[in-house]
Amino acid sequence: MFCWRSGIILGISMLVLNVAAYGEEVSKDQIKGLDEQVQEIKTDVLGIAAQLNLLEEKLLYPSNTQVAVFVSLENEAKIRLDSMEIQLDGKPVTHYLYSFTELEALQKGGVQRIYTGNINSGEHDLQVLLTGKTAGGSDLRAKESFKIKKDVGPKMVEIHLAGSGAQTITLKDW
Repeated sequence: MFCWRSGIILGISMLVLNVAAYGEEVSKDQIKGLDEQVQEIKTDVLGIAAQLNLLEEKLLYPSNTQVAVFVSLENEAKIRLDSMEIQLDGKPVTHYLYSFTELEALQKGGVQRIYTGNINSGEHDLQVLLTGKTAGGSDLRAKESFKIKKDVGPKMVEIHLAGSGAQTITLKDW
């Protein structure tokens, strides 16, 4: 009985040592090849994800109903923009809180896409409500209303903030 158990233990030990020796036979070239394959797969997956995002945007926001709203800040505007709310036809469609880095990017000439949605052709009311601080440190609350006309194609508009206290909120068609 004892010999039989020792034989099983010896057999299992040999098997474990054989598996361990087989694991050591993998060369650095094989590992490098696997790493390159993983990187290729990652690149393919990222490409497919980008294509899916474009397809999703086309499906969710068809060009005949799409509206996109962008925000820009004049370089000389000395304000700290805290938040912005956009309303279309009296209904809030987006509310955005700005971080320091986002505000810095806007001050350096960046443009932010704040909203993308669907609206029917025709005339619509667009309201912009913003809060922040002026260069002097006082609170800033501004509200401006615009009429936008949506045609058959996609509609893109820019909300441009200018002036020392951002008293000037303008709307530009793109």
